[in-house]
Amino acid sequence: MKKALSILLCVLLLLSVCACGSSGEKKDDTDKTFKIGVIILLDHPALQAACDGFLAGLDELGIKYEADIQNAQGEQTVCATIATKFVNDGVDLIFAIATPAAQAVAQATDTIPVLVTAVTDPESAGLVNSNENPGTNVSGTSDMNPIEEQTTLLQKLVPNAKTIGILYCSSEDNSILQEKLARQALEAKGFEVLDFTVADSGEVQSVTQSMVGKVDAVYIPTDNVIASSMSAVSVILNQAGIPSVVGEANMVDNGGTATYGINYFNLGKQTAIMAKQILVEGADISTMPIQYSPEEDLELSLNQDAMDAMGLTLDLE
Repeated sequence: MKKALSILLCVLLLLSVCACGSSGEKKDDTDKTFKIGVIILLDHPALQAACDGFLAGLDELGIKYEADIQNAQGEQTVCATIATKFVNDGVDLIFAIATPAAQAVAQATDTIPVLVTAVTDPESAGLVNSNENPGTNVSGTSDMNPIEEQTTLLQKLVPNAKTIGILYCSSEDNSILQEKLARQALEAKGFEVLDFTVADSGEVQSVTQSMVGKVDAVYIPTDNVIASSMSAVSVILNQAGIPSVVGEANMVDNGGTATYGINYFNLGKQTAIMAKQILVEGADISTMPIQYSPEEDLELSLNQDAMDAMGLTLDLE
């Protein structure tokens, strides 16, 4: 009896040692608190909504994290300084909001996973080898606009318009791409298209004023410089009775006439799912395709006060 009991104890002890050894070998990051660096290019509602959505998404997914949120105030040199800080701090992941911020981070590290959002085309911005197969330490979500639908909205809003102005910042890669696509769509609809560009926020008011008397309506892409100055832009355009179809809903809230666009909060949440896949599930970011806002998240936003003041109606049929 004593001999049998001794053998049983030895077996139990052996099983206990094996169990401890196997648990030590298994990687489990579900309870780890991750260090995440967040860089926002500048203050404007869409970019902040993307940040808020990302953090809300992490919370909903049960990810434990410490977020270091930094705003570059629109300065490229500050973007580079923040990126270097995150690298030196040894963060587990960087979340970069807007193209210039993402470019600064990508130049600072090729090892730390970088998720981006509010970047229209990561491939043309030089962040990835291709949007389908990044091949770098960068992936994320695009805020590519439904430009065909937006230009159709403009056509319905001002059916008798002849000349459309496109207002954007000539130093933003995402805006240059959107201008090209919008021009193609508008010219295909029979409009004459004129470009009005700014180099920085200091030129926004004067360039907007120069549009008065030259255009019947304005198209504004998701341009960070123009979006941050949208209140000033809309005062000039609305007083002159010039409708504007803009890139996203927050620009309508700041005086734009209408848009059919993406939801930046939901885009941030979509990016948070990718963060979980990388941080917790061990996904290889270099093989994660750039994702796009699903069609069901697109929203029609109207500034009814501005439409009424300009005598505009919209036939959605």
